Amino acid sequence: MHDQVMTLTGAQLALDGNAGRVEILHGIDLSVTRGETLGLIGPSGSGKSSLLMLMGGLESATGGRVEVLGHDLTAMSEDALARFRREHMGVVFQSFHLIPTMTALENVATPLELAGHRDARDRALAELETVGLAARANHYPAQLSGGEQQRVALARASAPRPAILLADEPTGNLDGANGTAIMDLLFSLRDRHGATLIMVTHAPELAARCSRVIRLRDGRLDDTPPAQEAAE
Repeated sequence: MHDQVMTLTGAQLALDGNAGRVEILHGIDLSVTRGETLGLIGPSGSGKSSLLMLMGGLESATGGRVEVLGHDLTAMSEDALARFRREHMGVVFQSFHLIPTMTALENVATPLELAGHRDARDRALAELETVGLAARANHYPAQLSGGEQQRVALARASAPRPAILLADEPTGNLDGANGTAIMDLLFSLRDRHGATLIMVTHAPELAARCSRVIRLRDGRLDDTPPAQEAAE
């Protein structure tokens, strides 16, 4: 287990809501190995997306420790976390999160430009070509279908060659055919760049493609036989 990219030790997450403080995650202990494909499954409200956000430094742990690539995320400032994500992580959301006033090309190139890549536009165009959207590079998100928007989001996430790809229900807003195509692309991008892929999904067929599956229930890891079966 010396080749770990991520270790959570007693990680907790509590958020303030209208009814007061709500405990979301309870003492999560988890290690992720380089190159692994990890599926996070469980009922709605079990904490899957919250755990993914914690892993990406998009939520701050309220207890315990989250270490990624040798860096303690719990000790980093918001600015430092943003830089760390830009350099080491790609994130794909269910709702695409594209900037509506930017073309597909600009959506992919801008994070690369912010990271100081001089070949940002060339690399962005090459990535759009990889996901089959080179001909749509100058279209705005509103001019693209849902499947095309998610392809742009995938290109944006993979263009910086991240060590870790995080995907939160990446096929949740897509029909079956588009969802299958997006998953094929996500796994091929992961293979091409040798990234570690961590994915939240409700779909058993997607979980079955992962090398390991973790089930959550009520904010805790649930080591039940179904999770083991899905992983096999």
